[in-house]
Amino acid sequence: MRTALALVLLTGPAFAQSGPATYSLPAGCTAFVTIQNKSCEVEHHFTCTGDAAGMKRRVSLDEQGMTYAGQIDIQAQWIASFHAQAGLTEMLEADPADRASLTGLFATNLDTFDFRTLSAEVGETRYVGQDTLTGRQVTIDGVTLDETAFQITAYDGSGTEIWSSQGNEFVSRDWRMFLSGTSTITTPDETFEMDGTPVEFIFPNEPGFLSTRPKYDCGLAISSADTFKENAHDNL
Repeated sequence: MRTALALVLLTGPAFAQSGPATYSLPAGCTAFVTIQNKSCEVEHHFTCTGDAAGMKRRVSLDEQGMTYAGQIDIQAQWIASFHAQAGLTEMLEADPADRASLTGLFATNLDTFDFRTLSAEVGETRYVGQDTLTGRQVTIDGVTLDETAFQITAYDGSGTEIWSSQGNEFVSRDWRMFLSGTSTITTPDETFEMDGTPVEFIFPNEPGFLSTRPKYDCGLAISSADTFKENAHDNL
């Protein structure tokens, strides 16, 4: 898995503004949507031959270049994540206590989860929380999404809380994946807000598909939210 994520990283541009205007996917991979989000982020979602059925990959870029590469399965579990600017890799444990399940969320409007990721750089992290369908649907740039309410807490290997977050995201039934929304993050030192809500969905053969350049909320002074995203937890 680490090799696969490294492949995603190495085939992309080093810097969004000075590198190529179009992101280069690994061989054997096909992108199905580019999303321009608030908070100066563009992300590309794609599938690759050889991956398990239902597996999807994502890369995210800011003004400086790639910030994140990750893989999810058909239940939207975080299978592997690479946080590029921190040099941090996380991989899902083999047998989670309570697996995340999109099927369960769609069936009952509620899904709880309790799983650990393993990292050579920081060791074990435990994530505990839940997702709930609010019953509200929204249409953004022609794409209909279900709104969710979520809460999540991250603990280190000794059981000490690292951070917690709550807010609203979106989930696509067609793509079987979560999309960013608004959240409040609390660390031992501070509390701050993040807003990664999608603004544009760009499909193959449309202008801006696989663009390396984010469009919205760029050029602003760095915030605690930016530091949080870049250094550890772009899974959110």
